Amino acid sequence: MSGASCRAVAIRIGVPDRLRAAVPEGLPADASDKLETERVLASVTEAVIGACYLHAGFDAISEAVVEAFAPELKEALAHPVDFKSALQERLARRGAVVTYRVVREHGMPHDRSFDVVAEVEGERVGNGSGRTKKAAEQAAARQALGLPPETDGSDTGGPAAPEAQPAGAS
Repeated sequence: MSGASCRAVAIRIGVPDRLRAAVPEGLPADASDKLETERVLASVTEAVIGACYLHAGFDAISEAVVEAFAPELKEALAHPVDFKSALQERLARRGAVVTYRVVREHGMPHDRSFDVVAEVEGERVGNGSGRTKKAAEQAAARQALGLPPETDGSDTGGPAAPEAQPAGAS
């Protein structure tokens, strides 16, 4: 399960409202803002699924979990978002290999972000940022494929654009 998918499910089932209602008085104002981050909502969603699994077992919860994630599953099947694989497959046609390098880490340890560059034969072909190294690498590969960056946190593209060539891949 991706963090984005877990966050979407959490929002659909009203987790942010329930978390806000449970915030103890006296906490700093920005504490409730952090309740709606992808990391928090994904963690809560995974914890609830895990608790239900431990309490009732796989057979009892599997249908509900599949139903809760149905829109995300449908989108993932219609628009795969593994830009790294799409880029590598495209480069393999000419015998080239992409490498990813973290160029910057920023933020507190619990809220870290990464900046990554994708390079082919020593040439920078894409840049990406993300909350995880994997997400930053995907963003760099997406840029290398010539696809527009994500703007709202939900991916609707996928490595579709078969004619797009990564920079330096002609």
